[in-house]
Amino acid sequence: MIEDYAFFAGLNVLLAWSVYIILLSGVMSFGNGAFMAAGAYVAGICTVKFGFPFEAALILACLTCVAFGLIVGFPALRTRGIYLVMVTIGLAFCVRVAAENIPYIGGVRGLRGMFGTTLWHVGAALGVAGAALWLISRSPLQRILDAVREDEDVAGAIGINVVYVRLIAFAAGAGLAGFAGGVYGHYMVFVAPDHFGILISIFVVLYVILGGINNMWGPVLGALLMTLIPEFVRGLAEWRTAFFSALVIILLLLRPDGLLTYRALSVRARRRGML
Repeated sequence: MIEDYAFFAGLNVLLAWSVYIILLSGVMSFGNGAFMAAGAYVAGICTVKFGFPFEAALILACLTCVAFGLIVGFPALRTRGIYLVMVTIGLAFCVRVAAENIPYIGGVRGLRGMFGTTLWHVGAALGVAGAALWLISRSPLQRILDAVREDEDVAGAIGINVVYVRLIAFAAGAGLAGFAGGVYGHYMVFVAPDHFGILISIFVVLYVILGGINNMWGPVLGALLMTLIPEFVRGLAEWRTAFFSALVIILLLLRPDGLLTYRALSVRARRRGML
């Protein structure tokens, strides 16, 4: 049981970071559930149908979703605001409907026979993704992302290709979501279309918003809370969903910028500066 909690907590952090990477460029995407599904099925096909090693299947799933993100992102990122949100939501529905109607991958019954996931795979992925985000936050790329997010017109005026930057961020987020999907499918031993409804994409975005979008640790906190809180209120039976929803709404009202912000992280440093 503890291993299951640890696995899903780590998986949700990966998914939260996959959305956070895209948000760094100023784009809100509800399509990461689709990339997670694509990664799960690609990894499953590689291991079940072709007998690939699990680690090789994960890499192929990640690369496939990066390519998928580039193909989808190129036209999608030319839209703005609510139109982009609707495109990414539509993507999630399209992937699910496609999975239901392809007999080769099991259709509505799903694809079975995967195995091989351990907590080490999730831990290694968290380490690599966390290190990459930490390095980005201390590189010139972070300043480019900040410029694109804060004012794309000014960024374009100083020579930054806004569409290109957002496309790279979108593809990177898709690749990480696809990797998480491959890990998930092999941990569950099978995947089915109803595992990847639109609610997954919504919850993953909520992880990031609840935790805070100003730093890489906000999504971690949001994912951990959204993973563990439902288990603590399991005893409320039919009132569990209502209580959990009310708690999330209260947290968002009290901390609209998220629970973990730059201000919260720098309190100690500011206090030292005042002494």
